[in-house]
Amino acid sequence: MAVLPIRITGDPVLHEVASAVTDFGPELHQLVEDMIDTMREAPGVGLAAPQVGVGRRVFVYNWTDDDDVTHSGVAINPELWLSPIAIGEADEDEESEGCLSIPGERYPLRRAPRVILRAVDLEQKPFEIAAEGWLARIFQHENDHLDGVLYADRLEHKHAKDVAKVIRKKGWGSEGNSWMPGVDHPEG
Repeated sequence: MAVLPIRITGDPVLHEVASAVTDFGPELHQLVEDMIDTMREAPGVGLAAPQVGVGRRVFVYNWTDDDDVTHSGVAINPELWLSPIAIGEADEDEESEGCLSIPGERYPLRRAPRVILRAVDLEQKPFEIAAEGWLARIFQHENDHLDGVLYADRLEHKHAKDVAKVIRKKGWGSEGNSWMPGVDHPEG
């Protein structure tokens, strides 16, 4: 088990569509263990393989809801069905999210309130999860990573301008930028 460096926006692997997982051998199991360690150390509630430099369709998640129920797992080759997204501006208090690949920043983003996630686990066993609220948001955010989309790509114009300024100011937006959870403090 190891903590891996997290790629920062601009790295090509973050902006490309990830390939389907076809090999479920020991390398995939090790990757998933390392992703879980990295997500916990960051700390985060989800992490997609492209964020650690691996262009494969896999993400991990670990989130505890308001009722102290922990939702955790791995989704391999996921498919996501979304409920309609409400029209209007995102609420800054209720709909702001961040991303480990744009560390230290949070912006409001309107997401579908409900989703159905279909994927397979490490043993290639299919599963389906109906999610709403923050768990639905986590699934959408991580699945976007597998399609080469960062949440900043979906922001309303005024917030997109703000995040673009931050990315330029911090010298991100090009290949080779990463940070190491537990060592670096990239938001500082």
